[in-house]
Amino acid sequence: MRILDRRPPEPNPREEYEREALPHLDALYALAVRFSRNARDAEDLVQETMLRAYRSWHTFVPGSNCKAWLFRILHNLFVNSWHRARRDRALAQELAEEVAGDERLAAAAPPAELQRTFSAEVQRALDALPTDYRIAVLLCDLEELTYREIAEVMDCPIGTVMSRLHRGRRALATALREHATAQGIAAPAAEPVAEPATTGSANTVDLARYRRERGLA
Repeated sequence: MRILDRRPPEPNPREEYEREALPHLDALYALAVRFSRNARDAEDLVQETMLRAYRSWHTFVPGSNCKAWLFRILHNLFVNSWHRARRDRALAQELAEEVAGDERLAAAAPPAELQRTFSAEVQRALDALPTDYRIAVLLCDLEELTYREIAEVMDCPIGTVMSRLHRGRRALATALREHATAQGIAAPAAEPVAEPATTGSANTVDLARYRRERGLA
């Protein structure tokens, strides 16, 4: 008597890869463009990311966030292949000094300017951010990853993610304030109110008394 083998068929890694990873190609390319700021470099970055993902598919945990897993590969490739400019390091130090001692990190909502518009001004402001800050803002406010997922993508503690988000958002808000005011998105900053002039100050000189005491009256 022949016994039927009712065990489920072995999963096909290639089919799983195509089903799970390929739908995220557009998101990968969009993020790669924002990382590299160059369409050709972004294409190369995505191609290398997908190749690495296929070779490492055995490490992907079924049921986990495939998009975040792919973003981590793309981020690592970008960081390893892209030399950070001296300008980024200088700006990062400047921003760190500006917010030193500020304990309110990333709890605040992203700048309203970033939520409501993504114009050329916003893109320029994003491009001017230090690389780590720009990546954190993009992953959180545009790709809507959680802090934990961003920490996994950027391979850093959640506290570091929150710090980078706070500083990146603060720098964006400062850069975009003038543009948002011009577009009617934000109200102009209030002008400082001049203090009223005081009379009868203790330092006021009584000229009549001075002349009497001098015998000049």
